[in-house]
Amino acid sequence: MCSVCRDRNMKLHVSADVRRKLANKHHVQVKEVHECFENRCGKDLFDMRARHRTDPLTRWFLAPTNHRRLLKIVFAPTPYGIEVKTAYAPNPEEVRIWNKYGLPKKG
Repeated sequence: MCSVCRDRNMKLHVSADVRRKLANKHHVQVKEVHECFENRCGKDLFDMRARHRTDPLTRWFLAPTNHRRLLKIVFAPTPYGIEVKTAYAPNPEEVRIWNKYGLPKKG
């Protein structure tokens, strides 16, 4: 497990609309989102694009499921836990950004 671990006591909240979008559009199971939170390593990145700007800021990371499927997890921290906004297979540009800015530095 990565040395950059997270507080495992935070509750994940996935709305019914997001559950439907995960299943129907992205073919992602909520169980896989939980696995990605367990398997994540590195730091959260922030989506600073104007059309995606929220309060609090939307965060994201890439992580594998327990079956090594790489997913991009998009979420926002809230007073009651973590609100999952979406999850899907990342595109090459998202992987490049994650590798450059999200992963822990070696050395």
